[in-house]
Amino acid sequence: MTQKDLMIVWAPRLLSLLRIVAALLFIEHGTQKLFGFPPSSHPAPAVLSLLWIAAILEVFGGVLLLLGLFTRPVAFLLSGEMAFAYWLYHAPNNVFPANNGGDAAILFCFVFLYMAAAGGGAFSLDAFRKSP
Repeated sequence: MTQKDLMIVWAPRLLSLLRIVAALLFIEHGTQKLFGFPPSSHPAPAVLSLLWIAAILEVFGGVLLLLGLFTRPVAFLLSGEMAFAYWLYHAPNNVFPANNGGDAAILFCFVFLYMAAAGGGAFSLDAFRKSP
């Protein structure tokens, strides 16, 4: 098997692995805000506040990404959420992402933007729905 054949076989599988891991981490951020799990020193956000809406997007959007269902539009929406979160909450504190705590938001933003273009990968409900 050539290197090109390996890439053709493994790229969609690794895309699915990236999607699953990113979704699990993203869900954790949402459950921390909404349910206090894992435990956090921050209080739960007020209902209908921007932070509460972000938590809802993180939990439910994260679950859809975990399943690989509607991956492209959900990933696009979540990428925008992370860009918004970075510029609204992190960037005003410091110009450097490592100092303002926004490095995860930037990484999520671009991983989700990639998924919006690439799809959910081989192991996704989107792929299952398209198969004959």
